[in-house]
Order: sequence, then structure tokens, then C-alpha cells
Amino acid sequence: KPTTHLVNPEANSVNPVLVFFVPSSCVFVGEKSMAETLADDYGLSKISVAKQIAAPELPYQPQEPKAYRPAIGLIGCGGISAQHLNAYRHAGYRITALCDRKERKAIARRDEFYPEANVFTDYRDLLAVEEIEVVDVTTHPADRIQIIEAALLAGKHVLSQKPFVTDLTVGRRLVALAETQGRKLAVNQNARWAPHFSYIRQAIQAGLIGEVQSVSFTLHWDHNWIIGTEFEKIEHLILSDFGIHWFDLAACFFDKRTVRKVWATATRATGQQATPPMVAQAVIEFDGGLASLFFNANVIHGQEDRTVVAGTNGTITSRGPSLSEQTVTLFTAAGWAQPALTGTWFREGFHGAMAELLCAIEERRDPANNARDNLNSLELCYSAIERAANQYRDR
Repeated sequence: KPTTHLVNPEANSVNPVLVFFVPSSCVFVGEKSMAETLADDYGLSKISVAKQIAAPELPYQPQEPKAYRPAIGLIGCGGISAQHLNAYRHAGYRITALCDRKERKAIARRDEFYPEANVFTDYRDLLAVEEIEVVDVTTHPADRIQIIEAALLAGKHVLSQKPFVTDLTVGRRLVALAETQGRKLAVNQNARWAPHFSYIRQAIQAGLIGEVQSVSFTLHWDHNWIIGTEFEKIEHLILSDFGIHWFDLAACFFDKRTVRKVWATATRATGQQATPPMVAQAVIEFDGGLASLFFNANVIHGQEDRTVVAGTNGTITSRGPSLSEQTVTLFTAAGWAQPALTGTWFREGFHGAMAELLCAIEERRDPANNARDNLNSLELCYSAIERAANQYRDR
């Protein structure tokens, strides 16, 4: 039964408005419902029916050097080193030496991945091995600088773990040293070679979506494994150690366009147990476009990682419950396509970062993940952290 209500009955109105509130189950005989009178294509835009097409073949897998297979030494056998070594073993790379201050860690990694490798407890002894041409430095940032510097002075090419440096001035000094020594200095921005991000990167480079207009990253996941570790002590961990991947991807997708403005904020999520703020957001204004990065690292149920890159001629998206479970969809005037991608973030990501360095050495060019360009990604990241920190302190 419909009910009535007099709108503003106390107002001095000659014609008060009478409104009927009708339950959704009521139907008036001989009259069309509101839903029936609305056009089926009502919305913000006219969406044409698209057909599925074959996904373009793109070189998203790590590209290998033609013949260069140098001896590689790895310095720092902590937790993440297992991912490095697993990727290198899968790629067939020659790891001939492992180094860690705690010998038991280096021995454990040797026994698990490269039984023939030599073990060192002093990185300077590893650097003294003439056969080793490339060094992978996986230590924490505080210990990394002197190791990278010593490796370059010893004539080694270097792959540095991310974030490359915490001080941009120090980073510029290391870049200059590498150039003076004639050595390649690259950064392990492994997200670039995660299958879904690599395919997106290749699609952009191939011009499949035209000029990039916007990039949106939204991540909802559980990062509480940091509780009780050294990572929990990093004040803005989500924007820095974790977020650097997405700042680097934003810079990569916008292909060195001028940055106009950076804004960011961070806060502790309701109910979170970890020390640093677990919810953060950043917006980067590039020439002709925006990148938005949203992180919630305190999501226990319903985790999702989504990326949307919109261009002048198309859009490419990636969506899934985790970093390695992603479905990529390309939308263009020709239709939509979903490539069948293989691989995982860690294995192909770490493989790709090293492979690019080896290709660059062989081809005598700068690697795509060179340290000089990486400073631009770091500048975005640290600008965001500074703005987030200022807002966090002002509360």
C-alpha cells in the first residue's frame, strides 16, 4: 500500500508537494515502471559491443643475451636472495660465489641452489676473484653503498637491490663512479618483468593504446608478515620499500614525461597491528596525464590487485587476487583480448632484471633498468614520502 508524505508542510506554500512512497513490489496496471522507460544504454558513456580478438604477440618474457654468460657473484644471502637464486638457476646463469657475513646463510643458499659455488664471509674477497664479472648486491640499503662502490672500483658490473639508495645525492655519486669506471650499474626493479606488467609495458611501447592518459594502481593485500622484522621499523614502508615498484612503473608507463606535481598521504588503518601506516595513497601529475597509487596493506579477506592504463586509442587492465595471479585484458577499437601469460612475478621478475643487465653488457648499451633513470623513480617515491610524512605529523 502506497504511503504519502507532505513535503515541507509548514512552509507558506500555495501548492505544497505531495510525494508517494511506493514499495518496490507494487505494480500499477496499465503503467510502465521507471526501469522500463529508461534506455538500456543509460550511463556515463555509450559503450559499443566489442568482439574478442586474438591477443597481440608481445615479447613480455625476459630477453636473453646471445652468448654472454659471465661468472656472477651474489652478496647478501638473506631472505630475498632465495628468489634471486631460484630465478637465476631457472635461467641457467652461472653463480660461482656467494657471500654473507653469517657463513651459515651463504652455505645454506649454496647447498640449496648452487652446490659448486664458493662461499665468502667478506665481500672484498669475493670482489677479488678475477673470473667474476657481474655482482648482484641484495643487502639492505644501509650496507649496500660501500659494497656497490667497492664492486665498481674492482671493475665489476653491478645489479643493485631496490630501493637503489635512500639518498639521491649518494645515488648520483655512484652513477658517476660507474660511468667513470666504464661499468654498468642497474637496479633490480623486478616488477617491470612480472608477466602482467611486462605485457602492459610492451603494449604501451608498441603503441597499442596510443598515448597514455592515466595510470591507476589499486592494491588491497595483507603485508602483516613484516611484524617483528626489520621492515617494521621503516616509517613509511608501504610507500618506500614496497611502493617503489609502482612509482617505477608509473615513470616507466609515462615514458620519462615531465612530472608536474606529487601528492601523497598515509595513515594507520583501523585495527592494524603493524607499526607503520598500512594505508597510503599517492597521485602524480605528468605532462598530459595522472598516475594514482592506492595501497591498503591490511586486507585479510577479499584481496585484490588491479591496474588500469588508459590511452588515446585503448585501455589495458590487469586484475587478480595476488601479484602473480593476474588476468590482462586489452581493449581497442578492434575488440578486446586476453593474452595467456606464463610465469610469476618473482621468478620472471628477478630473471628479467638480471637478463637486461647482461644484454646491455653484451650489446654495449645502457640497461633499461639503469641506475641513472632509476633516480627519477626514487625522486617520485621520496617526494611522495615527504608529503605523506608532513600530513601524518600535522594530524
